[in-house]
Amino acid sequence: MDEFDLLIIGTGSGNSLLSEEFSSWKVGIIERSVFGGTCLNAGCIPSKMLVLPADRMREAVEASERLNVEINAVSVDWPSLRDRIFGRIDPIAAGGTSYRQQQDNVTVFLGEARFLKERTLSIELHDGSTKVVSARHVVIAAGAHPHMPDLPGLQGTPFHTSDSIMRIEELPKHLIILGGGFIAAELGHVFSALGSHVSVIHRGSEMLRHTDSEISSRFTKAFSDQVDLHLNAAAVSVQHVGGSFELTLQSGSGEQSLLSGDALLVATGRTPNGRQLDVGKAGVNLDSSGYVLTDSTLLTDAPGVWALGDVRNSWQLKHLANQEAKVVSHNLLNPDSPISIDQRVIPHAVFSHPQIGSVGLTEQQLQAGGQNYVVGSCEYSNVAFGWALEDTTGFAKILIDPTDWRILGAHVLGPQAATLMQQIAQAMQFEVPADRLAKEQIWCHPALPEVLENALLSALRSPE
Repeated sequence: MDEFDLLIIGTGSGNSLLSEEFSSWKVGIIERSVFGGTCLNAGCIPSKMLVLPADRMREAVEASERLNVEINAVSVDWPSLRDRIFGRIDPIAAGGTSYRQQQDNVTVFLGEARFLKERTLSIELHDGSTKVVSARHVVIAAGAHPHMPDLPGLQGTPFHTSDSIMRIEELPKHLIILGGGFIAAELGHVFSALGSHVSVIHRGSEMLRHTDSEISSRFTKAFSDQVDLHLNAAAVSVQHVGGSFELTLQSGSGEQSLLSGDALLVATGRTPNGRQLDVGKAGVNLDSSGYVLTDSTLLTDAPGVWALGDVRNSWQLKHLANQEAKVVSHNLLNPDSPISIDQRVIPHAVFSHPQIGSVGLTEQQLQAGGQNYVVGSCEYSNVAFGWALEDTTGFAKILIDPTDWRILGAHVLGPQAATLMQQIAQAMQFEVPADRLAKEQIWCHPALPEVLENALLSALRSPE
């Protein structure tokens, strides 16, 4: 059995914790798929490289409708677009593998790992052999995988998940998407803007149910202008015949209908990979949703076993995973002075059309917690740059504690929402109250941040 100082399971953010300070450590890295993890290969990066041209396609249509600008012959070369994206990404993944394999203190294991006991794992390598390894420290950074619904007829059909849909050979004529979360929202926007007819099937009454309810409601209305939304509906069976997917849908009232398309994307969430690793044999505990439990230093219930990323946190955000990697790296190197993860302020975004940026609590969360708050809001159409955009759907909403003007949450729907959100996240992190943020700086005019300024001023004027 090979013994190591450190074993890392997963090469997304887990790979990034391995700084030069570990050069004297004997390290093993285990990867069952492709170096770089979900973000690089099948998530944030390729999807946003698709979102940008999709945005431009959608903006070209809107320019004709709103701005008196005619843009003719708008089209997309899908194979070239896809190959440009993955022609850049795939060499990075391959280069990451090669770099680690060339390091004298690092051993790369390409295969499937499972715990046998505390800090001891069996690895079924891709060459068919099996390796048993152990270490003083193990970092579980194994990510998550697409959730598969219990849908009769699905298995055995050539359906796609977010892991595969971005590499397809040609654009679907009619793409059917199961799910109403951020993957459905982003990829629904992409393929609709690039020319596919898109149908989204969602059990709920609105898309993006985890966002602020007003954001969800407004987004759903705007999104319905771009895709065919089947809300309060469920797929009860599917079959694939003659190159076509045929889904039987059932509405909330029990009525059934048929929907056919040439491609199917299953986007019903992602499940953490802890159970696949048999982490219980190592003394690692999971919560009811399968996420690895840790303390604030990211140490699990098993001595010497740490966890970070999508296998641990239900946010499943790359920027949070990167922060977790910094915490684990520090704590491995400085056992006598550990630090804790700061998860008080986590900005996040949905890169659909319209775009969404959020940070902090939603209004429904504040209501459920009995928190006293006031709301300030501003439509994009009420600021000068919103006039230039001729925007009719965008708005900013800010939630504030009226006793001390502490910002509790903020939510933006519209162009550049993700970028706008960072200024509010910064104020929340460094505890700048709303009155100082609104009044003690000069806001650039005419620029979109004025929508935040006016939302803040609106909240400050609100009665308690």
